[in-house]
Amino acid sequence: MPVKNRFAELLPEITAWRRDFHENPELLYEVHRTAGKVAELLRAFGVDEVTEGIGRTGVVGVIRGRNGGAGRTIGLRADMDALPITEKSGVGYASKVPGKMHACGHDGHTAVLLGAAKYLAETRNFDGTAVVIFQPAEEGGAGAAAMIEDGLIERWGIDEVYGLHNQPGIPVGEFAIRPGAMMAAADTVEITVTGRGGHAAKPQQCIDPMLTAAQIIVALQSIVSRNVNPLQSAVISICTCRTDSPATNVIPQVVTLGGTIRTMDPAIRDLMETRIRKVVEATAEAFGATVEIAYHRGYPVTMNDPGATGHAIEVARAVSGATAVETETEPMMGAEDFSYMLEKRPGAYIFLGNGDTAAVHSPNYVFDDEAIPFGSSWLAGMVEARLAG
Repeated sequence: MPVKNRFAELLPEITAWRRDFHENPELLYEVHRTAGKVAELLRAFGVDEVTEGIGRTGVVGVIRGRNGGAGRTIGLRADMDALPITEKSGVGYASKVPGKMHACGHDGHTAVLLGAAKYLAETRNFDGTAVVIFQPAEEGGAGAAAMIEDGLIERWGIDEVYGLHNQPGIPVGEFAIRPGAMMAAADTVEITVTGRGGHAAKPQQCIDPMLTAAQIIVALQSIVSRNVNPLQSAVISICTCRTDSPATNVIPQVVTLGGTIRTMDPAIRDLMETRIRKVVEATAEAFGATVEIAYHRGYPVTMNDPGATGHAIEVARAVSGATAVETETEPMMGAEDFSYMLEKRPGAYIFLGNGDTAAVHSPNYVFDDEAIPFGSSWLAGMVEARLAG
């Protein structure tokens, strides 16, 4: 199962779809134009069922195999949303929307899955059902969770689910994957420290929330170094600090800190929240301040099922060759809401090589259209391999 000749034939067409999406980026759940075009194309392909409005603006297509769809069901997912970034790539098809850009390649993911859907609808060389899932709001909006809440898994009887993401730094035509934790859970914390403000020249009359906040920032770093096994992964990054006073001669009344917590293991995730609360509260008390902690759990760990990962590797090797698939790639501390789908069903998430390009989320990022045949071949191949007669 090398790169399918059909995708070489379709490459100009798929590229045109991709560049159209790129020129017209949309954010989070407001992907109305993108979702509308996806649904229109799926119907034109002869997909058996097309349902819009799942998870607010998600689209689901159903393609039944040669046996009328009897048997198992494989889900394939792509994300559709862009980022609030001003593009600086210089490409001729750059974003036409000020302040919005497909800087993570979701335009490529959507086009790659559309290509796979067109091929699967033409050939139907499988027994069972393929469900193609076009998801909104991956970039912080938990669109996967919204689609699941709307019945995605149960309504379409999905048994396994697979997805991909382009990866700069991996050569075009190559893949990277690992069993188990592939990407991190991403939580956020907001810490509000309240003291007693006053004149900066008379600190003895104040309870300084800035000093307290500084000690909290330092103390939080002890959690990873002293509470987490050195062989496991965790990150605490306090990234924002704001006060209720802009003056340089005023000790403020309130300081608010904000940051992110990344973990690769559910037990470590629980430990981090517990220790953060205790360290923050104890440090504030030591300095005479009070504190409020708002801890929000975001995307869970993207956890590849070992068996499904094995199937994904087999198909990737069939597409690109054994030496073009890294099977123990390093996990990433970035987060991905495909994790919600992997919590519900076995499946796997794979990285698709995007070549030597700027990093994702960069205003200079460019999706390499030469990666399209490899991605479409892998997605279609997952259906044909898992639903072989």
